[in-house]
Amino acid sequence: MKAAMVDPMGIDNIQIVDVPDPEPREGEVVVALKAASLNYRDILAVDGGYGRMQKQERLIPLSDGAGEVVAVGAGVREWKAGDRVMSCFFPRWQAGPLRPEVVREDLGGMFDGVAAQMRVFKSDALVRIPSSMSFVEASTLPCAAATAWSALFELGRVGPGHRVVTQGTGGVSLFALQFARLAGAEVFATSSSPEKLELLRKLGAAHVVNHREDPEWGKTVMGMTGGRGVDHVVDIGGAETLKQSMRALGPGGTVSMIGVVTGTKAELNVPIVAMQALRLQGANAGSRLMLQRLADAVEKNDLKPVIDRTIFKLSELGDALRHLQAGKHIGKVCVEIG
Repeated sequence: MKAAMVDPMGIDNIQIVDVPDPEPREGEVVVALKAASLNYRDILAVDGGYGRMQKQERLIPLSDGAGEVVAVGAGVREWKAGDRVMSCFFPRWQAGPLRPEVVREDLGGMFDGVAAQMRVFKSDALVRIPSSMSFVEASTLPCAAATAWSALFELGRVGPGHRVVTQGTGGVSLFALQFARLAGAEVFATSSSPEKLELLRKLGAAHVVNHREDPEWGKTVMGMTGGRGVDHVVDIGGAETLKQSMRALGPGGTVSMIGVVTGTKAELNVPIVAMQALRLQGANAGSRLMLQRLADAVEKNDLKPVIDRTIFKLSELGDALRHLQAGKHIGKVCVEIG
């Protein structure tokens, strides 16, 4: 079979290689992968940027894949050939609170990922694809959608009447907007161009702000709420957005820290955090149980992800990663494999 492999590390060293077809052992499933989606962490992983926390040679990248079961090993009862499935970002995290051992084992980082025509998975490291979704659409769920879901619902408890801020038109942000609207929340969305702001309106944002024209957008959002502030900000920027995210919050509000697109170190106004009882929390892709709850909600509400107009082939993975890195995309950047 064909697989994309990085060796030595570096985006310019991605090559398509022949590797043996996998065979399932007891408790395992072989999936013929049809599509994958990209995340910013894939860019870092391909460059070896996670250091000792990732495989540093002969890495098959990407964490988010969808495909069809083609073989099952002994003892597997929940899957059969022909089942449509998607990968779990953390294969060992079934349910419950975060534990050190599960976050150390992620696809496309410490373990080989899904940029291949076939891959073996443990039978409990997969979730069934919503019936309303194609393979490409389903490939967007395991990381970006799951992280947004975790931030808003598993950790944030967002519900009807809450006010939520999203940032930009990347995968996590657009899923956060869509999920917040499903929950009955009022969404304030920021982006950098009239075209992107119009997309945010179409997806249900009640208020939009051009952060390029209004660098003090946190103050602007506070004004839009009549001084009450918002309940939750999904922050994907990091260093340069945290200050504005906090300025938009009302008392008891939460910032979910997810991305570091603008940098990894930021100043923190500690007195404001204390006096306003603010909460800063990290959010990641979560457990298999959480992904199953997400998939159930997506199917029930027939939610469709926003996918970038350029869909790449496996042989174009390097170009796909550069496209993501350049910020030229809207929504999820995807790769067709099968």
